[in-house]
Amino acid sequence: MVQKRHPSRTIFNIFNYGFFIAFAFLCVYPLWYVFCYSISDPQAANQYGVTFFPRGFTLGNFKQVFTLDGLFHSMMISVLRTGIGTCGTVLSCMWLGYVFTKEKMPARKFFYRFMIITMYIGGGMIPTFLVYRSYGLLDNFLVYILPYLISPYYVILIKTYVEQLPASLEESAMLDGAGPVTIFVKIILPLSAPIVATIAVFAGVGQWNQWFDNHIYTFNSKNLTTMQYMLYNYLSEAQRLADELASARNMEMIGKMQSRLTPRTVRMTVTMITVLPVLAIYPFFQRYIVKGIMVGAIKG
Repeated sequence: MVQKRHPSRTIFNIFNYGFFIAFAFLCVYPLWYVFCYSISDPQAANQYGVTFFPRGFTLGNFKQVFTLDGLFHSMMISVLRTGIGTCGTVLSCMWLGYVFTKEKMPARKFFYRFMIITMYIGGGMIPTFLVYRSYGLLDNFLVYILPYLISPYYVILIKTYVEQLPASLEESAMLDGAGPVTIFVKIILPLSAPIVATIAVFAGVGQWNQWFDNHIYTFNSKNLTTMQYMLYNYLSEAQRLADELASARNMEMIGKMQSRLTPRTVRMTVTMITVLPVLAIYPFFQRYIVKGIMVGAIKG
């Protein structure tokens, strides 16, 4: 016999589904709006606006942005710093997190607590700049890599994850004559795929979106300009163009400027260029991320 559902339960389900559908829409729509604007005709989008669909579909916005001098070189710098920096961060944090699980490590508690303190206390911009200068990191590609090798948050997640792995695996490997490095490479790393993927995504997104270090520490080296910093400067240039367009007094100058991208279109196109790589990579790691974070959050 089928039991009738109480009306209050039906009302609750309607409200529940409606609320989460609205919430999902609020999360997705801003990105969809930016995407639609970036593939819309600049003048049509500026005149009529964009809601759910592009205004006059075109890929010319991306084509014009990619004609910037030095864009591909800066993109290569961003790709290199993201790839090298992510690998370095994952390996360094994995090894340190694994070492912190060993009770025989000298002064283990002291170094672990000292590392955690750095999450709450920083040296500040000027002392950091002076330290980087003393180590010769200014106008050096390594300034994109070395400062990000160790992250206390990542180390805590890794340490917690490794501690929940069966200790018998390491003991068996040690009985067979395996050393710490062999155990780490052949046992710990393969079993830590979820947490490795989680940290790789976090570190990769952080490296890819970083631009402020380029602004502060490599200001004298144009060859080290990242794509994000170059596009940031171009956004400022787009704003200047908008100001010139607003103050133009003759129709010839206005017509010349209106043939270009509008500042709003530039912002939307630049945003999509920086976001698309992350959106393309994230789905492949999504199934690992939730598991890695949940396991790392079980134990303190």
